[in-house]
Amino acid sequence: MMLSMPIGVNALTPPQAQVQTKALFLSSLNATRPMGYYATSIMSSLKRTRYNATYLTDGSVTTDLLLTKMKNYNLVIWRTDSFTWGLLTYWYVGEKANIGVKQKYASDFAAGTIIINSGIVAVSTDFLKNHLGPNTLPGVKLLIFVASNGNMIAPVFRAAGVTSVVFCTGDITLQFGFVDDLIAGLVGYLAQGEDVHNAVYDTISPFTQGDQPNDPLDSTYAPIFWYIGDGTLTITSAIQSAPTLRLPRLP
Repeated sequence: MMLSMPIGVNALTPPQAQVQTKALFLSSLNATRPMGYYATSIMSSLKRTRYNATYLTDGSVTTDLLLTKMKNYNLVIWRTDSFTWGLLTYWYVGEKANIGVKQKYASDFAAGTIIINSGIVAVSTDFLKNHLGPNTLPGVKLLIFVASNGNMIAPVFRAAGVTSVVFCTGDITLQFGFVDDLIAGLVGYLAQGEDVHNAVYDTISPFTQGDQPNDPLDSTYAPIFWYIGDGTLTITSAIQSAPTLRLPRLP
């Protein structure tokens, strides 16, 4: 005698492998402006969201990594700073001056789009624009750029295909931990399931004094950072165990 049991369609479907999301956290000036506890806090938030997170500092942050390997990550946090030389703005990469980088990018050095300052390689917006062409970073869904004058470089990342870019709107300092504390809070909000718009707003709102920072570059108050791109993006959307509750969008 044979017993028959109904088998649901789902029972015949093999389980799907969960896509591993990857995060890259770069602190280019960590030796002189260490993050300390805030790096641990950010990494904990990313791992809590089940990201495979990589943390690199100082000389481990190389020009080749930015140009050829950054595209392999879904979320990138780049903490560095800028300086002005010959009327151009540059951002420290972290990589120490070496003959290899000078030979590989000889024409860029000659053009002044990449230079050495205090023994550290630094790049301009033109350098990144020339090497990160349209749609070269489509896999990077969110890039958090923690540096002075990030508004000058954020459009370059957007043009390269990054879905949403959070950037500092003016001069900042990496000393005293103030900005690091805000960024750790921002990542914490994102890890809880908030979208980019709400996470940025909730992070900076204690400092807006009642202003609505819808247009930070033109308003009377400019928040310390803002974003361009898709404000509805969430970093937990690809994680099955992540919170599914979406918070209401704020003004």
